[in-house]
Amino acid sequence: MRSWTFDAIPDQSGRLAVVTGANSGIGYVTARELARRGAHVVLACRSAERGRAALARLRAEAPGARAELRPLDLAALASIRDFAAGWDHDRLDLLVNNAGVAMVPFARTADGFESHFGVNHLGTFALTGLLLPALAAAPAARVVTVSSEGQRFARFDVDRLGAERRYSAPFAYVASKRANLYFAAELHRRAAAAGLALRSLAVAPGLTRTNVLTGGANAARGRLYRSATALLVRLAFRPVAEGARTSLYAATADEAPGGGYVAPDGFLELRGEPTTRHRPRALSDVATARRLWELSEELTGVSHPLPAAHRR
Repeated sequence: MRSWTFDAIPDQSGRLAVVTGANSGIGYVTARELARRGAHVVLACRSAERGRAALARLRAEAPGARAELRPLDLAALASIRDFAAGWDHDRLDLLVNNAGVAMVPFARTADGFESHFGVNHLGTFALTGLLLPALAAAPAARVVTVSSEGQRFARFDVDRLGAERRYSAPFAYVASKRANLYFAAELHRRAAAAGLALRSLAVAPGLTRTNVLTGGANAARGRLYRSATALLVRLAFRPVAEGARTSLYAATADEAPGGGYVAPDGFLELRGEPTTRHRPRALSDVATARRLWELSEELTGVSHPLPAAHRR
């Protein structure tokens, strides 16, 4: 198979995009490459300081880029609502749900949810729902939600999500990433049933050298953990640009299928070329996806309206 590179990204001029967690790692590369191809990119970042630094770096690396910074903390529903309420563009062509946490010690979000479930799934669910009117106003919108190759190892039980007993950070993480897959597939089904011109996809980046295992809440772990993890990431994981390929492929390629799951084509999805995976059971497990959707609406207080004016 011919290698898919950033050079294959078509012209993005006139396209308006939001990338969450765009201050570093896969999110930053995704935002930069979209901006390089002409998109107007909104960097949605939790840290104002790191966001400003990322915006300055992006403008230096992509001269003439149209980009802006807006605050967003997926660990706080109030912040998500403020972000959506402040949306002052007439539409949104692309939402890349990239931000998340990975294998952090037990903690709760501002609204009392276990952090993996609260940030990775509920935050993403709420943001997408609140931005859905803007997405519906675009002629061919896409929502790309970053899951993980680790989702295949999840023990997923809708009734025990966010449970404190026998807490395991790795299992909490992969369960939240499986939830991303259920969400992306169910969003596409609902949009298609309503006649909405919206394409929803999930992606897995493969092993990638980001700071998700060493930054944020993981920065408070002991020196041994930080040193060992940093060494592992440096030796076994791929450069960030490699990990961003699946997100950018799903966001821009004409052939990327709505309702699909894009992951590396190598062993255990750890590395390789972006390809559409059809085997994940979560894509066809409609019953679990619907139960998770209903629970998420109840917990966040956010529904996903499909504006009648934009149905067809």
